[in-house]
Amino acid sequence: MKPARLLRVAAGLIVLLGMAAVGVVLIPPYAANWKLQRYLNELIEDPATASQQPEMVRAKVLGKATSLGLPLRSEDIQVAPWKNAVRIDALYVVHVDIAGYTVDLHFRPAAGGT
Repeated sequence: MKPARLLRVAAGLIVLLGMAAVGVVLIPPYAANWKLQRYLNELIEDPATASQQPEMVRAKVLGKATSLGLPLRSEDIQVAPWKNAVRIDALYVVHVDIAGYTVDLHFRPAAGGT
C-alpha cells in the first residue's frame, strides 16, 4: 500500500473511532429519555390516570425518572387536566462531558392533550 493511502485509511479509522466514542457517551441519555417518554405514553393511555391528583401523577413520573437516573425535579413536571384526560410535560437537562467539552442535552418529554 502507498503511504498516502495508508495515511487516509488511518485517518478514516481515527474518525470512525471518535464517532463511536461520542456515540457511546451520548446514546444512554437519549435511551433513558425514550424510556421516560414511553412511560408517559402508558400513563396517558391508562384511564385511571385522569382521575388521579396531579401530585400523584407527578410523583409517579418523578419515581420513573429517578429509576432511570434522569436529573428530573418535581418542579420540572407539569400535570394539567385536558378534556377528559391529563397532559404531562417535563423539561430537564443532562450534562455530558466529552473529552473535556460539556454538552447540555435538553429533553422535553410530553404526553396527552393531542
